[in-house]
Order: sequence, then structure tokens, then C-alpha cells
Amino acid sequence: MPDFSPAARVSRIKSSPSVAAAARVRELKAEGRRILDLTVGEPDFDTPPHIKAAAVAAIDAGETKYTSVSGTPVLQKAILGRLEYHTGVRFEPDQITIGGGAKQVIFLALMATLDAGDEVIIPAPYWVSYPDMVLANDGTPVIVPCTEETGFKLTPETLRGAITPRTKWLILNSPSNPTGAVYSRQELGALAEALRDFPQVYVLTDEIYDEIYFGQGRIASLVEVAPELRERIFLVNGVSKAYAMTGWRLGYAAGPAPLIAAVNKLQSQMSSCPSSVSQAAAAAALSGPQDFVSEGVEVYRDRRDAAVAGLNAVDGLHCAPAEGAFYAYVNCAGVIGKRTPDGAEISSDEDFTLYLLDAAHVATIHGSAYGLGPYFRISFATSLDIIQEATAAIDKAVRAVS
Repeated sequence: MPDFSPAARVSRIKSSPSVAAAARVRELKAEGRRILDLTVGEPDFDTPPHIKAAAVAAIDAGETKYTSVSGTPVLQKAILGRLEYHTGVRFEPDQITIGGGAKQVIFLALMATLDAGDEVIIPAPYWVSYPDMVLANDGTPVIVPCTEETGFKLTPETLRGAITPRTKWLILNSPSNPTGAVYSRQELGALAEALRDFPQVYVLTDEIYDEIYFGQGRIASLVEVAPELRERIFLVNGVSKAYAMTGWRLGYAAGPAPLIAAVNKLQSQMSSCPSSVSQAAAAAALSGPQDFVSEGVEVYRDRRDAAVAGLNAVDGLHCAPAEGAFYAYVNCAGVIGKRTPDGAEISSDEDFTLYLLDAAHVATIHGSAYGLGPYFRISFATSLDIIQEATAAIDKAVRAVS
């Protein structure tokens, strides 16, 4: 059998650090170790009963066949209604695409638009998959560091400085994974003002966490703040985070009809259509009762406050409360350069997260995986008891370094 050699697109990307961290936690648990897991970016709630009932009803009714590439009419209607309610913008059926999770939809949009050498601006800290998705599709990621001083958000001046004649996309993620940062209406307006001078630049706005927001009202979307840019905006969302449906794998996007058609053409050859049963469940999620969502936000708020209070009480660590999503991005500069009880130097945020796993049995993800250190990310999409136990264990571990 000849030696296997993967295609260049496989060799130039890495496995997802968050997926790798979750796999390591599973391995340790299988060995019998009790791990306080703060890595997983998914709700710990079960999918609401009425959503599961809709899936069962679809199965019983025989709705288990192929659907249109762009989804069932029922789900299309639910998505269009949800988009109009949350953004004030009306879309038509040929302006939406539905895929096997928001992740697949993003990948297909990049596949549909990038040629070799095309650049994609990615503010850091970023969701770990963005740069590798760009690389896999022959593009060039342009990483733009966004510091704690700017709230981990891109400024118009920094954006202007990053755009070149090869820039094809800007990716915005609000609320952000990993920081929980949310762009205000004013901040989006300022970015839009800069983008008006660069008509070749499209904007992929990833709003998968938009329901998990701790401010007043709802978050602003670029598509409503800057309607004149509408033909350049690809708005991505899904049901995974708000409705505890990560395993159902159903995401969607809205954008200009020609781009949507290109994405749907690719999907027709890749997976034919999303799962018919998941589509029925997603339609029930988007158009049914929303109490689960608002109640979940209040639970996350309590967990966020407990996590931030516990971490800020640790000497050498600090973090600001997330405005949305369910993450805390923790500055650990105060422990870099110190030594563990066995004499090993903590020279990076990755060293520190490995030390926490070994000494405190707390699993986190190092900030360098998200493009900006020295930080680490925790998820507070877990129980209050685990959060409090984990922050106490982190405190004890940090007290032991010198």
C-alpha cells in the first residue's frame, strides 16, 4: 500500500484546539480522573421538549427524505421571520441558505468566494476555526490584534490599516467567542463608515450568540446599522447556542442572492441538503415559545458573575465581565515567568493551562489558540457548583507558584 500524503489544504491547517481540548478531557475522564471541565462551548441544558417533540412528529409523519438544498418552506419561513424580527430587515427566500451548522455555512461561503491570495481580515482574539477555514480554501488570513484596551474589538483605524487590494472579507463575531465582546450600534456604524471606502470588501458577520446578551434590548446587527452595505453582508446564525441544539447541526445565513446561489450550488454537491428532521426541530425552535432562551440568559448571567468574581479574586489573574455569549477571557500575564512547585517555568499561557489541568484538575483553553495571549478562555456553560469549585481550585494552584 503506498504511503498516504494528504492534499496541501489538509497539511496547511491544524485540528481545532477546542475540539482537541475536549478530546483530552474525555481521555482523562476515561482514565478515572475527575476533571472540572471549563472548555466546552455548548449549553449544558437539554433541548427544550417542544423542539424534540417537533422532531419526533416529523419522523412519525415520514418527513425523513431529501429536502430542497435551501431547506423546507416551513423552516425558510421561520428563518425569514426571525431575521426580520431581530434585525428589522426583510429578506426573500433566495437570500437565505441553510446548512449542517453555522460552521458549515461559513466554510461554504469562503469556498464560494476565495481564490489563491485573497485576504480575509480576522480580528484577534478569534474563534479558532476562522483562520484554518480561510487557509483550507486557498485564502490568506490577515490577523489583526485587538487588545484589552479596545475591549477586544476592531477599530475603524485598525480596519483601514489592514485592508489591501487583495482583501475579500472581513469577519466580525458579535457576541464574540472567546471574549464575549459585543459591538455597539455606534461601533458598527463607525466600521461601516470605513468600509464604504472599500467596495470590494464583503463582511461575514457571525451572530451565533446573539440571543445570549446581558445588556438591554437586543444586540445590533451590521445589516440594520448599515443598510447601504446590505449587498456585501453575509449574516450567519443557527440554533446551536440559543436553543441547546449543538448536536442537531443546523445553521443558516442571509446575504445577497448571487452569493447565496453559489453557496447552495456547493452544498448541492457536498451534502445535498441539511437533515430533514433537524430542519423540523429548528423551525419549532425559531417560531415557537422563546421562554427557554430568556431564562437561559439569566442562568448564564449568574454563572458569569460567579466566574468573574472568582477569577478576579485570584492574584495575577483578571477579566472583564462578558457582554454576551458564555465565555470569560482571562488575562494571566501575572503568572507568566513564575515557577510551579516542581520548578517548571510558566513561560506561556499554554504552559499555564497545562499546569491548571495537572495541578488543579481544571480544563481551560490557552488564549494563544485564539490569536492573542497571555490569556486563557473558560466557558461558563456549566453548573454554578462546577464554576465555584473550579475557580477555588485555580486560586489554590496559583497560590502554589512563585
